[in-house]
Amino acid sequence: MQLGRVVGQVVATQKDDALQGKTMLVIQPLDKSGGDHGRTVVAVDGVGAGVGERVYWCRGKEASLVWYPDQVVPTECSIVGIVDKVYVE
Repeated sequence: MQLGRVVGQVVATQKDDALQGKTMLVIQPLDKSGGDHGRTVVAVDGVGAGVGERVYWCRGKEASLVWYPDQVVPTECSIVGIVDKVYVE
């Protein structure tokens, strides 16, 4: 899992049936000090995050497990939690 900040929302008039009713958000990955790290990605939101919130997200096969076993969602990136605080030693 990785840290990120939600910076936008994607609106799609046409999408896979399994994505109907799912929110797609734009995430800016963050480094361990909270600074921007790399290019933005689009993720399917599994927790109700909003623009400006820090989140943790995952990629790959694990990204589709957020909805398992109820649904199979075709995604490469999912938001799996909202971050309240980060402690770095």
